[in-house]
Amino acid sequence: MKNYITLEFDKILKQLADKAQSNLVKARCLALTPSLNEAEVRRRLDETTQAKRIIEQIGTPPLPTMTDLQKVIDLITIDAMLTPDQIAHVSSFLVSCRRIKAYLEKAKSTDIIIAWYGESINQLSELENEIERCIRNGIVDDKASTELANIRRHTSITIDQIKAKLDALLRKNKTWFSESFVSLRNGHYTLPVKRQHKNNVAGSVIDLSQTGGTCFIEPTSVGRLQSELSALQIEEDSEVRRILYSLTALISDSLPTIKQNIETMETLDFLFAKGKLSLSMKASSVIINSERKILMINARHPLLNPETAIPLNFEVDYTTNGVVITGPNTGGKTVALKTVGLLSLMAQSGLHVPAEENSIFCLHNLVLCDIGDGQSITENLSTFSSHIKNIIAILSQANHESLVLLDELGSGTDPAEGMGLAIAILDELSAKKCLFVVTTHYPEIKEYAANKPGLVNARMAFDKESLLPLYRLEIGEAGASCALYIAERLGMQQHMLIRAHEAAYGNSTNQYEGALQQSNPLPAQATIVPQIVKQEASKPKVPSRSETFNLGDSVIVYPQKETGIVYARSNAKGEIGVQIKGKKSLINHKRLKLRIAASELYPADYDFSIIFDSVSNRKAHHQLEKGHYEGNVIVNEWDRK
Repeated sequence: MKNYITLEFDKILKQLADKAQSNLVKARCLALTPSLNEAEVRRRLDETTQAKRIIEQIGTPPLPTMTDLQKVIDLITIDAMLTPDQIAHVSSFLVSCRRIKAYLEKAKSTDIIIAWYGESINQLSELENEIERCIRNGIVDDKASTELANIRRHTSITIDQIKAKLDALLRKNKTWFSESFVSLRNGHYTLPVKRQHKNNVAGSVIDLSQTGGTCFIEPTSVGRLQSELSALQIEEDSEVRRILYSLTALISDSLPTIKQNIETMETLDFLFAKGKLSLSMKASSVIINSERKILMINARHPLLNPETAIPLNFEVDYTTNGVVITGPNTGGKTVALKTVGLLSLMAQSGLHVPAEENSIFCLHNLVLCDIGDGQSITENLSTFSSHIKNIIAILSQANHESLVLLDELGSGTDPAEGMGLAIAILDELSAKKCLFVVTTHYPEIKEYAANKPGLVNARMAFDKESLLPLYRLEIGEAGASCALYIAERLGMQQHMLIRAHEAAYGNSTNQYEGALQQSNPLPAQATIVPQIVKQEASKPKVPSRSETFNLGDSVIVYPQKETGIVYARSNAKGEIGVQIKGKKSLINHKRLKLRIAASELYPADYDFSIIFDSVSNRKAHHQLEKGHYEGNVIVNEWDRK
């Protein structure tokens, strides 16, 4: 988790959680972790791609928040009566189920597999209609039952009679009262009588004003009506409770279906959260490989402004163990390091990454990093001590499947000893065969990387004319800190620069001057032109989906969800030959989903004619092996290209 925070993966998960609707799914988003299972990672990425496509083509899904639904379920479990508000939550959820089912029905036209989740959502129309009939605006509606409607009508008549009598008293003796209107106090309709006139009004004192100057009196003349009203209110409460219990029982009867719908909604909420995040980041799916190859094409750190961030291009393969990045301060080395680590975590978690879709990522059992100064007052650790403590821990965990990221390797101590430690650490990482990317300023490490098998230098480009970093990673070239060149351009005196060069490199004045003349600075306008790293790197050919199906693959055919076996590879139209229950058909690849690959079902040299060929064909094959026979015809449709 510490490495996740260092690489800011936790912030990405927070953004993902913000895209989700329900609290349970938000928690699931925050708990998302990278997978080391290649098939699982590809499945997750494919789900994200499908969710994104549906949103792009159909619009934002009408998913519910499902707030307080779990509380409702818990109350039903203990046979408690639900309140109108709680029943309204159930009604809202049922409406959302109906809407998302219709949304996914429309999405089926896109031929996207996750649209079939709609088949797992059951509409409860009768329950929805009954709740809508009985509950309105958070209360039990008059139309919920004939008895309730009659009680409320009589209640309304009685209240009007009470008010009429009280209004008459108010108008008749205005000087007795502090206000000219009837007041409802403690469930009783009362008159606001001035304290000195309380004996003039026969009745019961129900309440007093805060100052004590007004007595709220229920006159004796409305006592009978008030009793009738109280009785009606008791009848109303009893009838309302009966209705609420009835609705609670109906919901309880449908609880298994409601729970299934909730599970489906939560799954969809999670998938669409990933799709929404991809859209907001302008991200893409990537290719996952098992050959420890990383190819990041125009990648961006997802937390940087996409309008101003310079794209990062980065490439390593199985021939490379480590990349040593050098270059000036503020040149973007740390951002490059974090981008490699963060995007790797995102891809392994099934999230799209802000890079071109032909980008390639491999899987790592651990992404370990030492980035930042890590200084700790409480642990009495200096920057150097913190770095070494982290690196020792990293070396104890890393293996051939790990990705290790180290920033400013060997810094914070005596340069000679720091350089020596850096080389020793690189040796150890190389011995562990892990993939690592480090940044450093030491020139000796550049030379070490140039001569060490499996290591490659890289540099952050720097415009010597404008003295500005280009934030462009160039693999295969070592960079320089450019400190002396920057000092010269800023006006430092020549003799000081010569002395600095001699102290640093032991070279003579002529050598220093020659070095300046050969520097060949870049033009200033280069700072505003985004460059693509390693222009010569060709983009890998990505097979179409139809080409991924092989002979013998077990597949699921939609929408029937029947199981079949591939007997013919894709034709020019993208149709796959599938045998279902002994019948051969050509089916569009978009209707197919791989169930079990042929490589997992049959040995490498398996003769598929046993499954797909007729007896006559197999006999003809057998005769051909012995020699030519006139009229011997073989119809071999299953091996068609």
